[in-house]
Amino acid sequence: MEPMTAHSARALRSQGTLAVLRHVHAHPSAKRADAARALGMSSGSATEITSRLKASRLIDEEASALTGGRGRPSPALVPHRDGPLVCVVDISHERWRVACVELGGGVVAQEAGGHSGTPDVLGTLGHRVSALHARYGHRLRAVSACVAGTVSATTVVQASGMGWRDVDLDPLRPPGLPLLVGNDASLAGLAEARRGAGAGTRVVLHLTVEVGVGGILVVDGRPVDGATGAGGEFGHMPFGDLSLHCPCGARGCWDLEVDGRAMARALGRPAPRDPRTAAGHVIAAAASDPAARSAVGSAAHALGRGIGALANALDPGVVTLSGLATDLAATAPTALETGYTAALMRYRRAAPPPILPSTLGSQGPLTGAADAAFDLLLTEEGLAAWSRA
Repeated sequence: MEPMTAHSARALRSQGTLAVLRHVHAHPSAKRADAARALGMSSGSATEITSRLKASRLIDEEASALTGGRGRPSPALVPHRDGPLVCVVDISHERWRVACVELGGGVVAQEAGGHSGTPDVLGTLGHRVSALHARYGHRLRAVSACVAGTVSATTVVQASGMGWRDVDLDPLRPPGLPLLVGNDASLAGLAEARRGAGAGTRVVLHLTVEVGVGGILVVDGRPVDGATGAGGEFGHMPFGDLSLHCPCGARGCWDLEVDGRAMARALGRPAPRDPRTAAGHVIAAAASDPAARSAVGSAAHALGRGIGALANALDPGVVTLSGLATDLAATAPTALETGYTAALMRYRRAAPPPILPSTLGSQGPLTGAADAAFDLLLTEEGLAAWSRA
């Protein structure tokens, strides 16, 4: 065996430090012994690494509540009160949220409001981010935005629900901080795979319905988001009526079969100005109105057929749903199941991937955006930058 060099020793120590830090981020309030066991390291190494992380203002140890057992309870590993933060900006069709999130996913500050749907909202949000940067100073390490639209790098290529085209989100970036931008459904899927209904499953397909269908495939905790970050636009696959034109420029998009626009067509109504709100009203009426129930059933069946097609192509271990997709599944479960089973290849039907509702709900996009930012920070380069701050 070759002798360990100073460089290899430093690399090994750095790997151990990052492993503990990432474990604390993924498992808030984990015990030191549990982290050591999960990471396959000795208790001495875990103690030494914990001490170093405490000295670096990254984590701390907090006394656990008494459990009734013998002896003194082990302290929990928690984020340091002066540790790094990320700022998350969540822009949906009619609402916005700005939050500061600490290691482990805890929200330490948050505000929300409404907007008219124009890019002018970026001015308001830029001021909110700047105020948080002034408040927290060097602790704020990155800004991570999630948007209900198709994203490439830091540009919203299109957000049909808001009428945005090629909108750069650079106004959200304080000087010197990195800016990440992601699709809200994709980021919700990342969070669901790591912390929600898909946790513990290697390959997770996440789908959400709001205005159209979005989502992401997550493999080993990493999103498969394509060459430019625009992967996961499942709603623009041609699973629908080819006579229908989608605002994206294509025909027959799946989007047009599963949301409020599809329900309005089924009811003989004009296209709604706000498909998300319109769909909610139809779903609420389904319990007492046969026409509404039929419209919801048609949308649920179309959702199920698309899920089956994606299951054939992507081979997920589990499918998770959020947004209106969970309401469609709950209101018309038979229609969704029928569509799903009919679309599956025969060999898959005996044991199809289970379809599970989200456990994170509306917090999914915010949680996923924060995780994406911490992925950038919990690296050797990120820790080096933190030590210089």
